[in-house]
Amino acid sequence: MNDAPTVLFLCTHNAGRSQLGSHLFRHVAGDRAHATSAGTAPADGPSQPVVQALAELGIDSSGAQPRAVTADDLATADIVVAMKPGLQLPGPVAGQFVQWAFPDPASWDLDGVRELRDTILVQVEELVGVGRARTRMIQ
Repeated sequence: MNDAPTVLFLCTHNAGRSQLGSHLFRHVAGDRAHATSAGTAPADGPSQPVVQALAELGIDSSGAQPRAVTADDLATADIVVAMKPGLQLPGPVAGQFVQWAFPDPASWDLDGVRELRDTILVQVEELVGVGRARTRMIQ
């Protein structure tokens, strides 16, 4: 698995959007790639509606802990996915940079997060190449 690409999902608090992205990516890609997540201003813990929404798909994210993105993260990731445009990053992105625009679910309930989860899942499937993507980023 040493040649598997690393995909880094970023948002502000690393409690919602980027957690959804990284966990859904692992779920879809399996061992074809490695996914991680981080934030520019990490929260104290993950969003509980996000944890619940992922659990509905059989994904256990209960042990996830938000963390700050580092310059090393950006230098070593093969693909960096910003879940929100305009994030202030601590260094340059060495790999491919992808920007998605998803709203911050910080104050959302489970019903709202479900819809966001399902929308992000479609994007992740396209990124992995199992959806209706025109190009495949992960081989």
